[in-house]
Amino acid sequence: QAQLVESGGGLVQAGGSLKLSCVDSGRRFGRDNAAWFRQAPGKEREFVAAIRFRSGSDHYADSVKGRFFIWSDNAKDTVFLQMYTLKPEDTGVYYCATTPYNSWRYGVGDYNAWGKGTQVTVSS
Repeated sequence: QAQLVESGGGLVQAGGSLKLSCVDSGRRFGRDNAAWFRQAPGKEREFVAAIRFRSGSDHYADSVKGRFFIWSDNAKDTVFLQMYTLKPEDTGVYYCATTPYNSWRYGVGDYNAWGKGTQVTVSS
């Protein structure tokens, strides 16, 4: 099973950028697919972006499309999330997760391994 550790979160002003990283020491990247989710205080965890390692294709939530970008460095067992033009509503804990499914999956229950998350705070 994947063993995921996120990093790169922090405090940034609205309009700024951050780059998140997720390292898989269990080396499941490439066999499983990966995604980023986020959870704001008092809200449910929501899908942000996903990547299919074999094809390199990606998929995004409408709220982040055109501002966030997901990609992987398979040699380093790492998935990245580059976030541009951040908004206060992007604030939350960002989680990396893996799924054994090859189709696009958006539900928390479809992912079987999770990191502990990294906090992103966007000030207005």
